[in-house]
Amino acid sequence: MKIAMIGTGYVGLVSGVCFSDFGHDVVCVDKNPDKIARLQAGEVPIFEPGLEDLMAKNVASGRLTFTLDLAEAVAGADAVFIAVGTPTRRGDGHADLTYVMAAAQEVGAALTGYAVVVTKSTVPVGTNRKVAEVLALANPSAAFDVASNPEFLREGAAIDDFMRPDRVVVGLESNRARKVMADIYRPLFLREFPVVFTGLESAEMIKYAANAFLATKITFINEIAALCEKVGADIKDVSKGMGLDGRIGNKFLHAGPGYGGSCFPKDTKALARIGQEHAVPMQITETVIKVNEEVKRRMIDKITDLLDGQVNGKTVAVLGVTFKPNTDDMRDAPSLTIVPALVGYGAKVRVADPEGRREGEALLPGVKWAENAYQAAMGADVVVILTEWNEYRGLDLERMARKMATPRMADLRNVYSRQEALDAGFVQYTSIGR
Repeated sequence: MKIAMIGTGYVGLVSGVCFSDFGHDVVCVDKNPDKIARLQAGEVPIFEPGLEDLMAKNVASGRLTFTLDLAEAVAGADAVFIAVGTPTRRGDGHADLTYVMAAAQEVGAALTGYAVVVTKSTVPVGTNRKVAEVLALANPSAAFDVASNPEFLREGAAIDDFMRPDRVVVGLESNRARKVMADIYRPLFLREFPVVFTGLESAEMIKYAANAFLATKITFINEIAALCEKVGADIKDVSKGMGLDGRIGNKFLHAGPGYGGSCFPKDTKALARIGQEHAVPMQITETVIKVNEEVKRRMIDKITDLLDGQVNGKTVAVLGVTFKPNTDDMRDAPSLTIVPALVGYGAKVRVADPEGRREGEALLPGVKWAENAYQAAMGADVVVILTEWNEYRGLDLERMARKMATPRMADLRNVYSRQEALDAGFVQYTSIGR
């Protein structure tokens, strides 16, 4: 199959590389000349474990190429995937479809024969029908079907998620389109991974419903963690006891400083907005959004309480600023709320993160960057574990405590226990839900 992938952001690049590894001929398109030049030179512009090697393998095989020329990529393609950004629109919380519709217009004008135009971007219910209208207006004689194929990739584990998915969701309305999509995902059919065919609206809704539910689980356990602190319970025990119930499951029940990233914040806001527009308020989702922001602010209080409220002039070492480990993504990371607040209180903030500096330098003004956790902790009054990178799970706590002016720890990922910290020489330790 010949596939054109419009957009080389996180979703587009990972999907294009993985489709080429399925044996398809894939052309990835982007408007950014610098990005295409870097990709053509073999440089991956995002951090995703395993992606660079997989990309190099498929470029070498001749199945994967990169171009600025959308018309050339679309001509003769069996399927054209639109994988451009849908950021939250300023003012109303809705998904901004500007890039999707612009891509659809260009794709429509470039179609030379029948193709399935597939929306890979996360879009509100009804968007694929609007895409079809744009395609038809751009090229009244074009033969096409539209399909919705939302992604469910976890940053840091995206390749495994693509190759071994819990499920693939495809929304469409014709047998011809179904055959094309079945051929594209044939390697997964052969290995009996679930491929769910639905209507367009159902596929669009599945993506939002799934992300809102996972965000709800995270926010729920963070609220329970706050209550555990008041009543003397241990959130780790509570999470384990809950997660062993097969109806609940143990995933997304880890207390922390709130969710962030490229999906949950914008998708919960978009779902809430869709509900408002159809007079069906998404009250649970709206509450999740509100509580998640409160969770982030509560983390600021935990840190300031360790310093007895005297933050001005104190040195704070922050370990990890990306929204999760194994990614360089800073979008809506808790650090973007917590770190600026500490800087605003007059703290001298020193930051370490294995992959976050490239984006973080512009997003976190007023901080100093350290090469590693121990350099960040030198002379610090408190160290904050904000992202649970593996290298922060095995710290030499005694070495760290010796380097600090006053060894205090705010463990916002519950990586260590109070006793471990105290035995290593920390004089104060706080965590979440314990």
